[in-house]
Amino acid sequence: MRVSDFDFELPEERIALRPARPRDAARLLHVNAQGELADRGVRDLPSILRPGDLMVFNDTRVIPAALDGTRPARAVGGGGDVAVEVNLHKRVDASTWRAFVRPAKRLRVGDVISFGELEAEITGKSEGGDTRLRFNRTGTALDEAIAATGAPPLPPYIARKRGVDEQDNEDYQTMFAREDGSVAAPTAGLHFTERLLEDLKTRGVEFVHVTLHVGAGTFLPVKAEDTEDHRMHAEWCTVSAEAARTINAAKAEGRRVIPVGTTALRTIESLASAPGLIEAGSRDTDIFITPGSEFAITDALMTNFHLPRSTLFMLVSALSGLDVMKKAYAHAIRSEYRFYSYGDACLLERSA
Repeated sequence: MRVSDFDFELPEERIALRPARPRDAARLLHVNAQGELADRGVRDLPSILRPGDLMVFNDTRVIPAALDGTRPARAVGGGGDVAVEVNLHKRVDASTWRAFVRPAKRLRVGDVISFGELEAEITGKSEGGDTRLRFNRTGTALDEAIAATGAPPLPPYIARKRGVDEQDNEDYQTMFAREDGSVAAPTAGLHFTERLLEDLKTRGVEFVHVTLHVGAGTFLPVKAEDTEDHRMHAEWCTVSAEAARTINAAKAEGRRVIPVGTTALRTIESLASAPGLIEAGSRDTDIFITPGSEFAITDALMTNFHLPRSTLFMLVSALSGLDVMKKAYAHAIRSEYRFYSYGDACLLERSA
């Protein structure tokens, strides 16, 4: 399909710079299996969902992956110090990360970026500013140094408009976060509170957790003109034996499986071995879901509103239909829903 098929106009004022407070006060656009739209709120989930529904949460934890450093002036080659913005996106080994860096064109292999006592040597460069960094610390010592030096890696459409502050340390982390490794939040999970979970339990809704460590590639634009020419960045995911049993039981009993967020959806679809059946395990996944893709596990999806021409808008269009999603997004824009990571949510049922 043409990537331009997934384009739409979004006014700048629709981009949320702060989350709703409390978290479950966000609005919710319900799109049912027939493509009908209903304006609701996240707090309405217990009345919308059915007893026996199984919600799948991503329990990844966001690390402070945004680092500001300096490349000191080179002894040979001219030029003074260069301020460098680094966004870590995938760990390679105990001392090495892949990262997106700016300004990439002013950096070369062999340069050392200083973040105070923490330093990193550039050992490789790829297109789009994707850079391999080998740090002067390793293992847990590196983790601790990054935690002390870094900041929450807010998406560029927020970071361009305001600086990161202390409140983001709490706001950009879900209540389910326990497995360190993400450089972006699984943002649909940001809407949940203890009160909401208790109300869902009372309704008879069940929960299970999987893990996908979200990479910064989730924010990269699709530069190809055709979806067949786009290549996804791989992200590590895992489904435990207990989670697989719980999901398989729900499918066998005809109960709905509802991932919370596109990362949870991509995890369960990546580990699916057959329609209605998922296997426990861990893997890197570069699954790319577009209209025409089949869903083995997912019956509905709770997610935020996504960028135009993005792989995530393609995913929701695969679930509910491109025409339906264009209608839903046009309605959301007219109705002043808040978009993107800190914005409002959708509950999308798989098209009939």
